[in-house]
This record gives sequence, structure tokens and C-alpha cells, in this order.
Amino acid sequence: MALSDRPAERHRQIAGLFTERVAGTPSWDVPSPVADWTARDVVRHLTDWSHGFLASSAGVDLPRGPSVDENPVASWQIHCDAVQALLDDPETIHRELTNPHMGTLPLATAIDQVYTADVFMHTWDLSRATGQDDRLDPDFCAQLLGGMEQMEDVLRSSGQYGARLEVPDGADVQTRLLGFIGRDPFWPRR
Repeated sequence: MALSDRPAERHRQIAGLFTERVAGTPSWDVPSPVADWTARDVVRHLTDWSHGFLASSAGVDLPRGPSVDENPVASWQIHCDAVQALLDDPETIHRELTNPHMGTLPLATAIDQVYTADVFMHTWDLSRATGQDDRLDPDFCAQLLGGMEQMEDVLRSSGQYGARLEVPDGADVQTRLLGFIGRDPFWPRR
């Protein structure tokens, strides 16, 4: 399936796949490819950091569901639905996000570039941790990798990405993206 280039629709597609992986998670306490994180922590990351990011940079206060410790499925679904409602709101087109690292961008563009891209990459983490299909859209992998390579120094200095891991010559674009963000593309499934 080709991903849309419209922020609201792309979020619907990417978050929908993540939602499928959340629903298919048999155990929340299995390790993930992110060092010291479990499957539950992958969901916690996505539901927690964006609240502060959107509140401080755009004045958006998303509703919160139950804690990820209490109910990771409901926590994710409420969060996902709130982000989707924000992107679907016709008034969002008039809103901006201002951040010292990104400058000022239309809110939907900022969500797409930062949050939706993060959901996309963490879909691999949750899928791999829980033994589900971990294939990602190759065109979006290429788009993200191309953009991220242009700002590698900024990304590395943020502390949000591990050191680039070398991958075999001729590796597919998903493998190259995973290596770039510091994931071991060959991390053994549990």
C-alpha cells in the first residue's frame, strides 16, 4: 500500500498499522530492539513524549487515556484517536508549531515529520519484539532515510538516535534506515 503524502491520511495509515501491532501483542513485557525497553515501553514512548511536545510547541493539550502500565491498548487507542482528530480538524490548517530545533511549521506538517515518522519507525520495534510482520513501506523508508541523512549531525546530537550501525552492502532500504537510526536490523525475534 502506498502511503499518502497528506499528513492526516498518512497518520491514519501508519497509526493504523501500529494499532494492528498493538492489538496483536501477546505479551507487553518482552524485550524490544530499543535497549532497555519492553514492548510496553515502545507504546509508552509514543503516548507520552508527544503530549509535552505538542503542549509546549503548539498549545495543544491532547486527552489522556489510562496509563500504559494499566492498559497499553486503550492508552494507545485514545492517544492515536486524539492525534487523528487533531489532524482531521479543519482548523488545524491555521495552527502552527514553534520549536527551537525546528523553527515554525504548520502544525500538521510538524506532526507528520516528527510524530508520524516516529510511529512508523517504532512500528518495526513493536513488530520485531512481538514476532509480528515487521516489514515497513519501502518508499517511506527511502523518504525518511534521505531526509535524515541530510541532517545526521543534528539528529545524533539530539540523543534520540543511537550510533549508526553498519549494514551489508546492497542492503534494502528498510535495513539501511534501521541501521541509520541505531537499530540492529537483524535483532533476533523473541
